[in-house]
Amino acid sequence: MTTVSLLREQIVDARGFFEATLADVTAEQATWPPTGRALPIAAHVAHVLASEDMALHGLLEGSAPLAATSWAGRAGFASPPPFGPGQSWAEWARDTRFDLAALRRYGAAVYAATDRLLEGLDEEALARSLDLSAMGLGTRSVAWLLTTGWVTNVNLHCGEISCIKGLLGARGYPA
Repeated sequence: MTTVSLLREQIVDARGFFEATLADVTAEQATWPPTGRALPIAAHVAHVLASEDMALHGLLEGSAPLAATSWAGRAGFASPPPFGPGQSWAEWARDTRFDLAALRRYGAAVYAATDRLLEGLDEEALARSLDLSAMGLGTRSVAWLLTTGWVTNVNLHCGEISCIKGLLGARGYPA
């Protein structure tokens, strides 16, 4: 197994777990505002998808994300969550109206774009340095972005979503 094939497998597996965790979430559950500091499920979904979209297109390809181009106005949220040091998406999450069905369609488009990127990855591409200092992360490799920025981020949000589902009396993680 190569580093590239391992990363591809991890990204696809994390995506599958994320989608399985969301499979039975209703629109009402997705927009339910939990008490305290927790955020609605739909905000987690939008954050995960927008993060992948922005990282893929902005950081790796040097182009505008789908949410700002072909999916503008139909990604399931009016504006993407804020990113970077000192940025909190709590206010954004509480003030944004989400459309779960639209988020799911946008997610399919983001996944397809990611799959195209994964097909062209090689060891040299993984080693390329990215300047992430604007986000308070310094200089990191593409491999770091894919593992920490995507795989770990997706799995962490699966936990948050599962907890919120549990508060609503639903099964959290998929069976």
